[in-house]
Amino acid sequence: MRYFESFLAKQLEEFLDYRLSLGYDYENQQCVLRQFDQYVKRTKPEPGPLSPNFFLTMRSSLKMEPMSVNSVICMARGFFNFMVRKEYYGENPVRDVPFLRTNVVAPFIFSPQQTDQLLAVLCQSIRKKPSQYLKDLTIYVAILLLARCGMRISEPLRLRFDHYRPEEKSLYIENTKFKKDRLIPVPMAVATEIENYLQVRESLMGISQNPYLLPGVGLCRLHDQKVRDAFHRAVNAIGLARPRRVIGNTVFAKPTPHSLRHSFAVNTLKEIKQRGKS
Repeated sequence: MRYFESFLAKQLEEFLDYRLSLGYDYENQQCVLRQFDQYVKRTKPEPGPLSPNFFLTMRSSLKMEPMSVNSVICMARGFFNFMVRKEYYGENPVRDVPFLRTNVVAPFIFSPQQTDQLLAVLCQSIRKKPSQYLKDLTIYVAILLLARCGMRISEPLRLRFDHYRPEEKSLYIENTKFKKDRLIPVPMAVATEIENYLQVRESLMGISQNPYLLPGVGLCRLHDQKVRDAFHRAVNAIGLARPRRVIGNTVFAKPTPHSLRHSFAVNTLKEIKQRGKS
């Protein structure tokens, strides 16, 4: 499958392979490089060295958030550093192209009470029909792990059976962001819910070949869009739905599943400070 289509496609593929060999995340690298490639393809510059002015024009033409535009500029700068080292270019045309000024992002933070409300609504919305019960319960457990363990949305969905350690009440997160592994302690109440869920799963599915802790259809894992949809329905139900707003140079984010990770961190810190501990 061809990811790049501009006259720089061959060199972009070479650069992507180089970045992957250093351990960078494939999807993010490919996505940002493709945005640059598609701009080059769309504007159809003459094959040959690109000028700094080309990148200044690109910076003002990309219809994205300033932070996303800066990601493209940063990746292009790294690409042309690579081109200079390979002696495809004499100098880096992106070297002196400045980044756009970015807005400050204020994430949405759930209070502990709002988190409790969200989980209660999700629990109450679990349908009782045998064909639907396990699906809904699986989604509930995924969001429970976001809220009570501060996980990213991809992390509970990639968990396998042996990643849950019932004896020590922990979850092993493998090859997560920045290519790190983490061992997460699970609160006793959450561990109880996980173990109850596994009993329900065994009762309804029997011995399954699906290796994931939170299964989807067939042998696949639970899809993140199902988690997002359930999350937003619950947010609407408790009256917290609100659009993203920009006031001055501050972006006030709307509630998303990742807000539960931010909320876990902030509320945990507040709780520790209230107890007078470091």
